[in-house]
Amino acid sequence: MFGLDALELGRLQFAFTISFHIIFPAISIGLASYLAVLEGLWLKTRREVYYDLYRFWLQIFAVTFGMGVVSGVVMSYQFGTNWAGLSTAAGSIMGPLLTYEVLTAFFLEAGFLGIMLFGLNKVGRGLHFFATLMVAIGTLISTFWILSSNSWMQTPQGHSLVDGVFYPESWWDIVFNPSFPYRLAHMAVAAFLSTAFVVGATAAWHLLKGKRDEATRMMFSMALWMALLVAPVQAFIGDLHGLNTLKYQPAKVAAMEGHWETSRGVPLLLFGIPDMQAETTHYAIGIPRLASLILTHDLDGEIKGLKEWAPQDRPNVPIVFWSFRVMVGLGLVMILCGVIGLWLRRGGRLYEARGFQRLMLLMGPSGLIAILAGWVTTEVGRQPWVIYGLLRTSDAVSNHSATQMGVSLSIFVVVYFAVFGVGITYLLRMMRKGPVLGLLHAHAPAEAGGPGHSRTPSRPLSAAEDSVEDEQEQRP
Repeated sequence: MFGLDALELGRLQFAFTISFHIIFPAISIGLASYLAVLEGLWLKTRREVYYDLYRFWLQIFAVTFGMGVVSGVVMSYQFGTNWAGLSTAAGSIMGPLLTYEVLTAFFLEAGFLGIMLFGLNKVGRGLHFFATLMVAIGTLISTFWILSSNSWMQTPQGHSLVDGVFYPESWWDIVFNPSFPYRLAHMAVAAFLSTAFVVGATAAWHLLKGKRDEATRMMFSMALWMALLVAPVQAFIGDLHGLNTLKYQPAKVAAMEGHWETSRGVPLLLFGIPDMQAETTHYAIGIPRLASLILTHDLDGEIKGLKEWAPQDRPNVPIVFWSFRVMVGLGLVMILCGVIGLWLRRGGRLYEARGFQRLMLLMGPSGLIAILAGWVTTEVGRQPWVIYGLLRTSDAVSNHSATQMGVSLSIFVVVYFAVFGVGITYLLRMMRKGPVLGLLHAHAPAEAGGPGHSRTPSRPLSAAEDSVEDEQEQRP
């Protein structure tokens, strides 16, 4: 079907569904910590602006959290339906890791999420802040276990392999495998950075519409401080991650660099068109010796070329080459945004520079795009292995026909665009509406809910407003 075999369609289906799933947890991770900061600042300073921002972003967090849970359910089923070979071979390792995520992170989030979403005017402020902190910590614990499982597939250790089945020998070595610390830090910081640019873009939209209230300016300022401080840290973590990848997955690094011959003083290619058949990169434009300097911290450092591996053991070079450049390019622009924001702040023009505000608006989805590009680099660069060097992807796929895979993929595309398209549209409308000021003293505490009451919240999405007013009504 579609000219692709069952393996290619299975990989495409997994890539499609996980691409949707990554977006929502990434925002949830960042927003949960942002909400903890906002509530902590409100409790410390008693400035009402922090309370108003907390109430605004809490609604958006509720929607993203709900969509993240829905999209995540599909992922667990796919391991059994589409990747039976992987489940059979590595279930005794990956199953417990994902179970630990449920037993720790999910239960922690579930235990305090209701208090966080619906208890602001019903429990003590200290208890509510504690609930917000627990939810934020829960999202990070979830990241810990999921990244541990994925990292083990990238750099497996702590196991024995008997008759094609992996058995755990040392859970410490399995969890804290060689690439795990770098992947965990890289993903967590990426979530914070992505959220910062979503917040910054929301504020930029309202600034461009002439809305200059304290809440809008506070959002814009906090987002740019985050970009200034965290984007360079992410670049440093990325460098460490690259060195680790060079050590354990050199073929992936060679594909990222579009480098075919083993040599010293390798240039950093800014542009090129990798050709896997001709085993060369056409129209290469690069900076001499810079790749060697970055990857080995030596201008004459040696880097292995792709010809060191048999053609069937090489990843798809064009995809890895360009996804890596999308990720790095966006990261550099994020650093630039932070620096420009500092320069404008020092000149007292941060809230008046419309050109920069347009740039921040355009950069709103940049963090999420960079996360997707990084995921493509990581996962496609691992091919043709699903467990690096030990289990090929072709041996992990279920015994389905191309037609079956194609039909299920088509259904996923239709359903995902319908369901999550509506959800994303609703999120954008909420962001366009912006925070409502003066909420702390404007209304009496809401009803507690329950039988006989007018509102009985039963799911995270209930924390969002029942309707979103048209954007035109919000313009000054």
